[in-house]
Amino acid sequence: MSLVKRAVRPVLDVRITPMRRRHLRQVLRIEQQVYPRPWSASVFHGELSHHDGSRCYVVAKGGPVVGYGGFLVSMEDAHVTNIAVDPVHQRAKIGTRLLLALAYEARARDLRNLTLEVRVSNRAAQAMYQRFGFVPAGVRHKYYENVEDAIVMWAHDIHLPEYAERLRAIEAGLPGTTHWDGVA
Repeated sequence: MSLVKRAVRPVLDVRITPMRRRHLRQVLRIEQQVYPRPWSASVFHGELSHHDGSRCYVVAKGGPVVGYGGFLVSMEDAHVTNIAVDPVHQRAKIGTRLLLALAYEARARDLRNLTLEVRVSNRAAQAMYQRFGFVPAGVRHKYYENVEDAIVMWAHDIHLPEYAERLRAIEAGLPGTTHWDGVA
């Protein structure tokens, strides 16, 4: 009988905080790694200057930023503009934590719906969004790099108590510890 060693993942302990300019160098590093057409520093500066019209968060694990996400407010909707995780830390529920932060913030602002676009090929992200109640609503043809289609997804009625229960259930299922600093 042989013994097989299995890699044991360390317990995840992360901190989610509002994005600040001091985070941009690390955010841009991740942006360059995960997107074929990354946003520039000036785009992120613009996002950070929309004080009431947007919200951006970073996730730090032991100091360094390992992910970020944000949304823009449009009337009673929050349009999720991006969620990105350092490839080394993908599949560790960092994206789930970011989407929780964005959903909590949207609810705190009494917004009614969340919307986003996701690559047709990104099945993992689509599955995560479905756990949050997002449903497909249409397709934007050649949305990404004028090549790949995007699925437009919506989560409706996020202001209702049932949606708050969904968020609590998702959060309760996360491994490790999440410290929520400045998250509504």
